[in-house]
Amino acid sequence: MNIITFHLAIRNVYRHKVRTAMTLAAIVSGVAGLILAGGFVQDIFVQLGEAIIHSQTGHVQVFKRDFLDKGSRRPEQYLIDDPASVMDKIRSQQDVRQVAARLSFSGLLNNGRRDLAIVGEGIEAEKEARLGTFLKIIAGRQLGDGDGLAMIAGQGVAESLALEPGDFVTLVVSTADGALNSLEFELVGVFQSFSKEFDAHAVRISLPAAQELMFTSGANLLVVTLDATDRTDAAAAGIGALLGSGELEVRNWRQIADFYEKTVQLYKSQFGVLQWIILAMVLLSVVNSVNMSCYERVSEFGTMLALGNRPRDIFSLLVQENIVIGSLGAAAGVVLGFACAWIISGIGISMPPPPNANVGYTALIRIVPGDVLTAALVGFVATVAAVVLPARRISRTPVVDALRQAK
Repeated sequence: MNIITFHLAIRNVYRHKVRTAMTLAAIVSGVAGLILAGGFVQDIFVQLGEAIIHSQTGHVQVFKRDFLDKGSRRPEQYLIDDPASVMDKIRSQQDVRQVAARLSFSGLLNNGRRDLAIVGEGIEAEKEARLGTFLKIIAGRQLGDGDGLAMIAGQGVAESLALEPGDFVTLVVSTADGALNSLEFELVGVFQSFSKEFDAHAVRISLPAAQELMFTSGANLLVVTLDATDRTDAAAAGIGALLGSGELEVRNWRQIADFYEKTVQLYKSQFGVLQWIILAMVLLSVVNSVNMSCYERVSEFGTMLALGNRPRDIFSLLVQENIVIGSLGAAAGVVLGFACAWIISGIGISMPPPPNANVGYTALIRIVPGDVLTAALVGFVATVAAVVLPARRISRTPVVDALRQAK
């Protein structure tokens, strides 16, 4: 790059203030828009993932092989007989915060007037309270370790059976031996998770009560909570290596919540289309501004050609001017994007409940380095690409025709 030509390009950028400002406005708005859109979509991914982890799945789950695929109807056939020893092994792994056992069951819940098919879990209440930060108690209280025959039920279950805290219900299930057993429970709380479908069928009781009900000392699931979500893959691999390739299976929360991956793919596709739209808008705006600027200066370029400059010098000058404008616009767009993200995140964006969900949330704008770099490159590349054809055409204009444009 010729230093003299580049210096002239910088002077030209500052000399044509109005045209430069118009071009910069298009670039800055496009880059900032991409940063904000990418940060908003990333926040959806993060908040949805944390809601799944901290209301249902935990970060990693350990269970008997085929339990997730075949055990929903007959969970008693997929019991971990000695969960305590397996839990001790898992706790020895780095990044593991806690391990909680769950015993799954299905049955009928009766309020004295009608039955409702439910899917239940026996849980270690205090551990689940620490894990389930996205599980909201909307009536009554949380289940405690000291509770005996107590139950909390999903909002949909409570509404279907017209239950309130303090009511008594009878739970009928099939035991591990295939017999029927029933116990009476007091409803102490009603919960609401992010999933309306889950709340419509789910109840929870203490693990000892579930083991008494099922006539077993085992558990179906070991739910592992980690110190950080981004350590999930490493922790799952470590737990899998520790437990070996026997009858136990290890899966992370993304493998369990299949709809999360589908949601991510959907939003990524939509964001990809949005990127192309913004790129087209920036490109068209910049092309229009650059074309107007170039053709208003045809006589200037004719004079340069008459003074001995070569066509490629004109082409190089125009490209370098747009390199300067593109760099300035991309940098300013990043700064504006950061500022807007900080302001919007400080205020928050109130969002309605997602599909099949009960609870809305407050969205933020997250700064994602990859999206910031992509946005800056889109602004820069669009600006440089926009000048190529006009610069090529003008640099090939005969000197006489170019000088005729002078007023």
